[in-house]
Amino acid sequence: MEPLQRRMTIMLCGVFLLLGLIFAFNQLKTFMIKHFIAGMGLPPATVSTLVIANAEWQPKLTSVGNVRAFRGVELSTEIGGLVQTVPIKSGQDVKEGELLIKLNDASDVAQLNSLKAMSDLAKVINERDRQQLAIQAISKNVFDTSAADSKSKQAQVEQQTALVAKKNLKAPFSGRVGIVSINPGQYVNPGDKLLTLQTLDPIFVDFNLPQNNAELIQVGQEVEVTTDAFKDASFTGKITAVSPKVDSNTRNIQVEAQLANPDKKILPGMFANVNIKLGDQVKYLTLPQTAVTYNPYGSTIFIAKPTGKKDKQGNPALEAQQVFVTTGLTRGDQVAILKGVDEGATVVTSGQLKLKNGMPLIINNKVQPANSPDPKPQE
Repeated sequence: MEPLQRRMTIMLCGVFLLLGLIFAFNQLKTFMIKHFIAGMGLPPATVSTLVIANAEWQPKLTSVGNVRAFRGVELSTEIGGLVQTVPIKSGQDVKEGELLIKLNDASDVAQLNSLKAMSDLAKVINERDRQQLAIQAISKNVFDTSAADSKSKQAQVEQQTALVAKKNLKAPFSGRVGIVSINPGQYVNPGDKLLTLQTLDPIFVDFNLPQNNAELIQVGQEVEVTTDAFKDASFTGKITAVSPKVDSNTRNIQVEAQLANPDKKILPGMFANVNIKLGDQVKYLTLPQTAVTYNPYGSTIFIAKPTGKKDKQGNPALEAQQVFVTTGLTRGDQVAILKGVDEGATVVTSGQLKLKNGMPLIINNKVQPANSPDPKPQE
């Protein structure tokens, strides 16, 4: 029995020794793999970069508004009648007092001539009575009656003259007429809208600004206006009025600006983009907005920091370093950096979402993100 027990003991010891060797080998292998991976470091990331520099910005307020004619009205007649002549054409520029539409006034003119004749007769009779009163050939009562009759007849003439004038629709001010859809022979009723008349030079732009900007605006300030209709053109003008009242619903204040429009390109009703210049130009460090990562705990960027070593190509090796920055105003594709980075630093502009502190960088600037202060929509 003793030899059997000895063999069993030797066998168990051998099994435990084998298991121990296997466990030790696995532990050593895991340690060696971790050590090898740690020695390799983080894999490099390909990014695009930009050297941050100062740019001059014009402080300004922006808003959108509507174009309004300097003077604009829908013309109609006070009385009805048949249209006799329309001496104007669609889109024609007219002067103040120029005839636009003439209604048939033949019967009214005839009535006016009759009243003028009666008025002239009443004046002659009154003058004759004046002479007879001077020699006391008639009583004062007869003279007063003829004088009153003369004045009455003259008033009737003036009333009929005003009626005839109402049959002639004239331009109340200089401007451009709209589409003429009235034709001779057409009957119009009192109050019917017959024509639109707009003064296009100068022209107004109405826009709104938040109440907290009220102290920044004043009459005489320069504005720059652009429209979608003329993408490559801008129009300058000045603020002519600021509403003395703030809208209680929107808390906005209405502002009126006047622009010169000699070519009459800008038309009433157009949508307008308004920029109001505030003081002199200032310098800001600027970056593409895509270079900044916005987080609840703050805005960050990555800087390409030299490590002091060389890469495989012999160039200075770079690694990512995350820094917090304070951002300011935005303009187009750009954002102003107020604090957190110095001029001349190399900043990662794209590919930063995959970066970590200390990660090696490979720079590829063949493709850069949009970085225009005044981007234009692509056709």
